[in-house]
Amino acid sequence: MASSTKLFATVCLLALLSCSVQGQLSTTFYARSCKNVEQIVRSVVAQALRKEARMGASIVRLFFHDCFVQGCDASILLDAAPGIATEKNAFGNINSARGFEVIDAIKQQVERACKATVSCADILALAARDSVSLLGGPNWAMPLGRRDSRTANLGEANQLPAPFFSLSQLNASFAAKGLNFQDLTVLSGAHTVGSAICSAFKNRVWGGDSNIESSFALQSRQTCPTSGGDTQLSPLTIPNTNRFSNQYYKNLVARRGLLHSDQELFNGGFTDALVRKYSNDAKSFFNDFARSMVKLGNIGVLTGRSGEVRLNCRKVN
Repeated sequence: MASSTKLFATVCLLALLSCSVQGQLSTTFYARSCKNVEQIVRSVVAQALRKEARMGASIVRLFFHDCFVQGCDASILLDAAPGIATEKNAFGNINSARGFEVIDAIKQQVERACKATVSCADILALAARDSVSLLGGPNWAMPLGRRDSRTANLGEANQLPAPFFSLSQLNASFAAKGLNFQDLTVLSGAHTVGSAICSAFKNRVWGGDSNIESSFALQSRQTCPTSGGDTQLSPLTIPNTNRFSNQYYKNLVARRGLLHSDQELFNGGFTDALVRKYSNDAKSFFNDFARSMVKLGNIGVLTGRSGEVRLNCRKVN
Protein backbone atom coordinates (compact mmCIF):
# COMPACT_ATOMS: atom_id res chain seq x y z
CA MET A 1 0.00 0.00 0.00
CA ALA A 2 2.83 2.40 0.87
CA SER A 3 4.64 1.75 -2.42
CA SER A 4 1.39 2.31 -4.35
CA THR A 5 0.85 5.64 -2.57
CA LYS A 6 4.43 6.66 -3.26
CA LEU A 7 4.01 5.83 -6.96
CA PHE A 8 0.83 7.90 -7.17
CA ALA A 9 2.53 10.86 -5.48
CA THR A 10 5.59 10.60 -7.70
CA VAL A 11 3.56 10.51 -10.88
CA CYS A 12 1.36 13.30 -9.54
CA LEU A 13 4.47 15.46 -9.24
CA LEU A 14 5.56 14.44 -12.71
CA ALA A 15 2.09 15.25 -14.03
CA LEU A 16 2.21 18.71 -12.51
CA LEU A 17 5.60 19.33 -14.08
CA SER A 18 4.16 18.10 -17.34
CA CYS A 19 1.27 20.51 -16.91
CA SER A 20 3.61 23.43 -16.55
CA VAL A 21 5.10 22.52 -19.92
CA GLN A 22 1.65 22.28 -21.48
CA GLY A 23 0.60 25.48 -19.75
CA GLN A 24 -3.09 24.72 -19.24
CA LEU A 25 -3.55 21.08 -18.22
CA SER A 26 -3.89 20.49 -14.50
CA THR A 27 -4.59 17.55 -12.23
CA THR A 28 -7.10 19.76 -10.38
CA PHE A 29 -8.79 21.20 -13.47
CA TYR A 30 -12.31 20.07 -12.42
CA ALA A 31 -11.84 20.51 -8.67
CA ARG A 32 -14.57 23.16 -8.54
CA SER A 33 -16.55 22.68 -11.76
CA CYS A 34 -17.04 18.89 -11.57
CA LYS A 35 -15.42 17.54 -8.43
CA ASN A 36 -16.86 14.03 -8.75
CA VAL A 37 -15.86 13.40 -12.38
CA GLU A 38 -13.08 10.96 -11.55
CA GLN A 39 -15.33 8.89 -9.29
CA ILE A 40 -18.00 8.76 -12.01
CA VAL A 41 -15.52 7.64 -14.67
CA ARG A 42 -13.98 4.97 -12.45
CA SER A 43 -17.38 3.60 -11.44
CA VAL A 44 -18.56 3.14 -15.03
CA VAL A 45 -15.23 1.64 -16.13
CA ALA A 46 -15.29 -0.78 -13.20
CA GLN A 47 -18.79 -1.89 -14.18
CA ALA A 48 -17.68 -2.42 -17.80
CA LEU A 49 -14.64 -4.46 -16.73
CA ARG A 50 -16.74 -6.66 -14.48
CA LYS A 51 -18.84 -7.47 -17.52
CA GLU A 52 -15.82 -8.01 -19.81
CA ALA A 53 -12.23 -7.68 -18.57
CA ARG A 54 -10.92 -7.36 -22.14
CA MET A 55 -12.71 -4.00 -22.40
CA GLY A 56 -9.94 -2.42 -20.31
CA ALA A 57 -7.37 -3.16 -23.00
CA SER A 58 -9.75 -1.85 -25.66
CA ILE A 59 -10.15 1.49 -23.86
CA VAL A 60 -6.38 1.90 -23.45
CA ARG A 61 -5.97 1.18 -27.17
CA LEU A 62 -8.70 3.72 -27.96
CA PHE A 63 -6.78 6.37 -26.02
CA PHE A 64 -3.54 5.53 -27.80
CA HIS A 65 -5.17 5.68 -31.23
CA ASP A 66 -6.81 8.98 -30.34
CA CYS A 67 -3.61 10.65 -29.16
CA PHE A 68 -1.60 9.48 -32.18
CA VAL A 69 -4.01 11.24 -34.58
CA GLN A 70 -3.98 15.05 -34.31
CA GLY A 71 -3.46 14.78 -30.56
CA CYS A 72 -5.57 13.71 -27.57
CA ASP A 73 -8.74 15.45 -28.72
CA ALA A 74 -11.37 12.66 -28.85
CA SER A 75 -11.39 12.80 -32.66
CA ILE A 76 -11.53 8.98 -32.75
CA LEU A 77 -14.96 9.10 -31.08
CA LEU A 78 -16.61 11.08 -33.89
CA ASP A 79 -19.03 9.19 -36.12
CA ALA A 80 -19.19 9.84 -39.84
CA ALA A 81 -21.10 13.03 -40.68
CA PRO A 82 -21.06 15.73 -43.34
CA GLY A 83 -17.50 17.07 -43.29
CA ILE A 84 -16.35 14.28 -40.94
CA ALA A 85 -14.50 11.28 -42.39
CA THR A 86 -14.54 9.15 -39.27
CA GLU A 87 -11.30 7.70 -37.96
CA LYS A 88 -13.27 4.59 -37.03
CA ASN A 89 -12.86 3.49 -40.67
CA ALA A 90 -9.05 3.64 -40.58
CA PHE A 91 -7.11 0.43 -41.26
CA GLY A 92 -6.07 0.11 -37.62
CA ASN A 93 -9.54 0.86 -36.25
CA ILE A 94 -12.17 -0.70 -38.48
CA ASN A 95 -13.61 -3.87 -36.95
CA SER A 96 -11.14 -3.61 -34.05
CA ALA A 97 -11.51 -0.29 -32.20
CA ARG A 98 -14.06 -0.75 -29.44
CA GLY A 99 -15.19 0.73 -26.15
CA PHE A 100 -17.19 3.58 -27.63
CA GLU A 101 -20.33 2.54 -25.73
CA VAL A 102 -18.43 2.70 -22.43
CA ILE A 103 -17.32 6.26 -23.18
CA ASP A 104 -20.92 7.11 -24.12
CA ALA A 105 -22.16 5.74 -20.80
CA ILE A 106 -19.58 7.76 -18.86
CA LYS A 107 -20.42 10.91 -20.80
CA GLN A 108 -24.12 10.55 -20.07
CA GLN A 109 -23.51 10.28 -16.32
CA VAL A 110 -20.99 13.12 -16.33
CA GLU A 111 -23.41 15.37 -18.24
CA ARG A 112 -26.09 14.71 -15.64
CA ALA A 113 -23.67 15.75 -12.91
CA CYS A 114 -21.90 18.63 -14.67
CA LYS A 115 -23.56 19.92 -17.82
CA ALA A 116 -21.24 20.93 -20.71
CA THR A 117 -18.16 20.91 -18.48
CA VAL A 118 -16.02 17.80 -18.98
CA SER A 119 -14.60 17.04 -22.42
CA CYS A 120 -14.78 13.65 -24.10
CA ALA A 121 -10.99 13.82 -24.46
CA ASP A 122 -10.57 14.01 -20.69
CA ILE A 123 -13.12 11.26 -20.15
CA LEU A 124 -11.16 8.97 -22.48
CA ALA A 125 -7.87 9.83 -20.73
CA LEU A 126 -9.35 9.02 -17.31
CA ALA A 127 -11.02 5.85 -18.57
CA ALA A 128 -7.68 4.60 -19.94
CA ARG A 129 -5.96 5.34 -16.62
CA ASP A 130 -8.70 3.58 -14.64
CA SER A 131 -8.71 0.59 -17.00
CA VAL A 132 -5.04 0.01 -16.25
CA SER A 133 -5.32 0.42 -12.48
CA LEU A 134 -8.50 -1.67 -12.17
CA LEU A 135 -6.74 -4.51 -13.99
CA GLY A 136 -3.98 -4.44 -11.38
CA GLY A 137 -1.64 -1.93 -12.99
CA PRO A 138 -0.34 1.43 -11.75
CA ASN A 139 -2.45 4.45 -10.90
CA TRP A 140 -1.41 8.03 -11.60
CA ALA A 141 -2.66 11.60 -11.48
CA MET A 142 -3.90 12.47 -14.97
CA PRO A 143 -3.56 16.12 -16.04
CA LEU A 144 -6.91 17.37 -17.33
CA GLY A 145 -8.29 20.31 -19.25
CA ARG A 146 -8.29 18.96 -22.81
CA ARG A 147 -10.89 20.19 -25.25
CA ASP A 148 -12.59 18.19 -27.99
CA SER A 149 -11.85 18.59 -31.67
CA ARG A 150 -14.43 19.58 -34.24
CA THR A 151 -12.66 17.51 -36.89
CA ALA A 152 -11.34 14.00 -37.52
CA ASN A 153 -8.38 12.95 -39.64
CA LEU A 154 -8.88 9.65 -41.45
CA GLY A 155 -5.68 10.09 -43.47
CA GLU A 156 -3.53 10.41 -40.36
CA ALA A 157 -5.40 7.55 -38.68
CA ASN A 158 -4.40 5.33 -41.60
CA GLN A 159 -0.77 5.91 -40.58
CA LEU A 160 -1.07 4.47 -37.08
CA PRO A 161 1.75 2.06 -36.10
CA ALA A 162 0.98 -1.33 -37.64
CA PRO A 163 1.58 -4.88 -36.33
CA PHE A 164 4.04 -5.55 -39.17
CA PHE A 165 6.25 -2.51 -38.42
CA SER A 166 9.97 -2.89 -37.89
CA LEU A 167 11.72 -1.41 -34.87
CA SER A 168 12.97 1.53 -36.92
CA GLN A 169 9.46 2.21 -38.22
CA LEU A 170 8.02 2.03 -34.71
CA ASN A 171 10.69 4.34 -33.36
CA ALA A 172 10.11 6.86 -36.14
CA SER A 173 6.36 6.78 -35.58
CA PHE A 174 6.75 7.46 -31.86
CA ALA A 175 9.46 10.09 -32.39
CA ALA A 176 7.10 12.00 -34.67
CA LYS A 177 4.81 12.39 -31.65
CA GLY A 178 7.58 13.49 -29.30
CA LEU A 179 7.97 10.06 -27.71
CA ASN A 180 11.33 8.33 -27.35
CA PHE A 181 12.36 4.67 -27.53
CA GLN A 182 11.70 4.20 -23.81
CA ASP A 183 8.14 5.45 -24.28
CA LEU A 184 7.80 3.05 -27.21
CA THR A 185 9.03 0.11 -25.16
CA VAL A 186 7.03 0.82 -22.02
CA LEU A 187 3.75 1.82 -23.71
CA SER A 188 3.89 -1.37 -25.77
CA GLY A 189 3.64 -3.13 -22.41
CA ALA A 190 -0.09 -2.37 -22.52
CA HIS A 191 -0.18 -5.52 -24.65
CA THR A 192 0.11 -7.47 -21.42
CA VAL A 193 -3.71 -7.43 -21.66
CA GLY A 194 -6.04 -7.67 -24.60
CA SER A 195 -6.27 -9.68 -27.82
CA ALA A 196 -5.32 -9.45 -31.49
CA ILE A 197 -7.15 -10.66 -34.56
CA CYS A 198 -5.62 -13.45 -36.61
CA SER A 199 -4.88 -11.25 -39.64
CA ALA A 200 -2.51 -9.18 -37.47
CA PHE A 201 -0.21 -12.12 -36.69
CA LYS A 202 -0.95 -14.79 -39.30
CA ASN A 203 2.22 -14.21 -41.30
CA ARG A 204 4.38 -14.30 -38.16
CA VAL A 205 3.12 -17.63 -36.84
CA TRP A 206 3.03 -19.36 -40.23
CA GLY A 207 6.70 -18.94 -41.07
CA GLY A 208 7.04 -15.26 -41.83
CA ASP A 209 9.34 -14.69 -38.84
CA SER A 210 12.25 -16.77 -37.61
CA ASN A 211 12.40 -15.16 -34.15
CA ILE A 212 9.46 -17.09 -32.73
CA GLU A 213 9.54 -19.99 -30.29
CA SER A 214 8.32 -23.09 -32.15
CA SER A 215 5.75 -24.40 -29.65
CA PHE A 216 4.25 -20.92 -29.34
CA ALA A 217 3.95 -20.70 -33.12
CA LEU A 218 2.18 -24.07 -33.23
CA GLN A 219 -0.17 -23.05 -30.42
CA SER A 220 -1.02 -19.74 -32.14
CA ARG A 221 -1.82 -21.49 -35.41
CA GLN A 222 -4.71 -23.32 -33.72
CA THR A 223 -6.76 -20.11 -33.64
CA CYS A 224 -5.29 -18.68 -36.84
CA PRO A 225 -5.43 -21.03 -39.86
CA THR A 226 -3.56 -20.30 -43.07
CA SER A 227 -6.84 -19.69 -44.85
CA GLY A 228 -9.76 -17.81 -43.32
CA GLY A 229 -10.28 -17.10 -39.64
CA ASP A 230 -8.88 -13.59 -40.00
CA THR A 231 -11.10 -12.15 -37.28
CA GLN A 232 -10.50 -14.88 -34.70
CA LEU A 233 -8.91 -13.60 -31.50
CA SER A 234 -5.83 -14.70 -29.58
CA PRO A 235 -4.52 -13.14 -26.36
CA LEU A 236 -1.57 -10.81 -26.87
CA THR A 237 0.14 -12.28 -23.81
CA ILE A 238 0.03 -15.80 -22.41
CA PRO A 239 -1.03 -16.95 -19.96
CA ASN A 240 -4.09 -14.78 -20.49
CA THR A 241 -4.92 -13.62 -16.97
CA ASN A 242 -6.55 -10.28 -17.85
CA ARG A 243 -4.26 -8.75 -15.23
CA PHE A 244 -1.86 -5.90 -15.93
CA SER A 245 1.66 -7.19 -15.29
CA ASN A 246 5.15 -7.47 -16.81
CA GLN A 247 4.36 -10.88 -18.38
CA TYR A 248 4.45 -9.27 -21.85
CA TYR A 249 8.19 -8.65 -21.48
CA LYS A 250 8.84 -12.16 -20.16
CA ASN A 251 7.17 -13.45 -23.32
CA LEU A 252 9.31 -11.26 -25.57
CA VAL A 253 12.49 -12.58 -23.95
CA ALA A 254 11.17 -16.09 -24.59
CA ARG A 255 10.43 -15.16 -28.26
CA ARG A 256 6.71 -15.44 -27.60
CA GLY A 257 5.58 -12.04 -28.81
CA LEU A 258 2.35 -12.51 -30.77
CA LEU A 259 2.80 -9.56 -33.13
CA HIS A 260 5.82 -9.00 -35.34
CA SER A 261 5.98 -5.42 -34.01
CA ASP A 262 6.04 -6.69 -30.43
CA GLN A 263 8.92 -9.11 -30.96
CA GLU A 264 10.85 -6.35 -32.73
CA LEU A 265 11.37 -4.82 -29.29
CA PHE A 266 13.52 -7.82 -28.37
CA ASN A 267 15.36 -8.83 -31.49
CA GLY A 268 18.93 -7.66 -31.10
CA GLY A 269 18.09 -3.96 -31.23
CA PHE A 270 18.40 -0.88 -29.01
CA THR A 271 15.29 -1.72 -26.95
CA ASP A 272 16.51 -5.17 -25.84
CA ALA A 273 17.99 -3.92 -22.57
CA LEU A 274 14.75 -2.22 -21.51
CA VAL A 275 12.68 -5.29 -22.36
CA ARG A 276 14.98 -7.46 -20.27
CA LYS A 277 14.85 -4.92 -17.43
CA TYR A 278 11.05 -4.81 -17.38
CA SER A 279 10.83 -8.61 -17.61
CA ASN A 280 12.70 -8.77 -14.30
CA ASP A 281 11.35 -5.65 -12.59
CA ALA A 282 7.58 -5.11 -12.58
CA LYS A 283 7.90 -2.07 -10.32
CA SER A 284 10.12 -0.25 -12.82
CA PHE A 285 7.69 -1.12 -15.59
CA PHE A 286 4.73 0.24 -13.61
CA ASN A 287 6.57 3.46 -12.70
CA ASP A 288 7.75 4.10 -16.25
CA PHE A 289 4.39 3.14 -17.77
CA ALA A 290 2.61 5.75 -15.62
CA ARG A 291 5.09 8.44 -16.66
CA SER A 292 4.80 7.61 -20.34
CA MET A 293 1.00 7.60 -20.19
CA VAL A 294 1.08 11.15 -18.82
CA LYS A 295 3.45 12.08 -21.64
CA LEU A 296 1.21 10.39 -24.21
CA GLY A 297 -1.80 12.25 -22.84
CA ASN A 298 -0.13 15.60 -23.45
CA ILE A 299 0.27 15.13 -27.21
CA GLY A 300 -1.34 17.90 -29.28
CA VAL A 301 -3.99 18.81 -26.73
CA LEU A 302 -6.54 21.54 -27.36
CA THR A 303 -6.97 23.87 -24.39
CA GLY A 304 -8.47 27.25 -23.51
CA ARG A 305 -10.83 28.38 -26.25
CA SER A 306 -9.62 25.89 -28.85
CA GLY A 307 -12.04 23.14 -29.79
CA GLU A 308 -15.16 22.59 -27.70
CA VAL A 309 -16.68 20.46 -24.97
CA ARG A 310 -18.93 18.07 -26.88
CA LEU A 311 -22.30 17.24 -25.37
CA ASN A 312 -22.31 13.95 -27.28
CA CYS A 313 -18.90 12.36 -27.86
CA ARG A 314 -19.97 11.00 -31.26
CA LYS A 315 -20.74 14.35 -32.87
CA VAL A 316 -19.71 17.99 -32.77
CA ASN A 317 -22.05 20.44 -31.05
